[in-house]
Amino acid sequence: MEPFKRLTAVACPLPFANIDTDQVVPARFMSTPRTQGYGGFLFHDRRRGADGQPTGEFPLDKPERAATKIIVAKRNFGCGSSREAAVYALMDFGIHCVIAPSFGEIFGGNSLSNGLLNARVSERDADTLLGELEAGARELTVDLETQRITGGKVPIQFEIDPAAKLRLINGWDDVQMTLSFRDQIAAFQQQDSVARPWARPV
Repeated sequence: MEPFKRLTAVACPLPFANIDTDQVVPARFMSTPRTQGYGGFLFHDRRRGADGQPTGEFPLDKPERAATKIIVAKRNFGCGSSREAAVYALMDFGIHCVIAPSFGEIFGGNSLSNGLLNARVSERDADTLLGELEAGARELTVDLETQRITGGKVPIQFEIDPAAKLRLINGWDDVQMTLSFRDQIAAFQQQDSVARPWARPV
């Protein structure tokens, strides 16, 4: 996956808590091959009316939010069922970062595996960003190395697990993350072969 270091882009406010994965991508679309793209399914049932046509009322569909790459939401984003397709839909739509006070645990793991940054902020800071975006602010800058969000009136720090940060900055998958410790692994194996020669396979 592509390394993530710094992103300056249009940000869209979604002032809702508990946005679950079924809202992000309804289950009926999950049989679609990934090669066809999931971006068109993003928030499908919240963006379209009973006739299947876009209502134009959902925040992502506002003209000033065209080319959105950052979403700001309230707590518990990505809760619900464990579907990686929710991350596919966000990434295929062009979203590279979601800012919220908390995230569904499995959604967080799926995001990391696909290079989607989950930036955790306090509820107060989330409300501040949402208010500024709804008042007309358009772009934010998310700097993963400094863990800082700028573009609003006051810079905001966000939290991320150090191992997740390392993986995203380097664009590493699970295997590449493990291989980054190859020297330490080799040193341990050498020491262990001396301490426990009987444990090595013949």
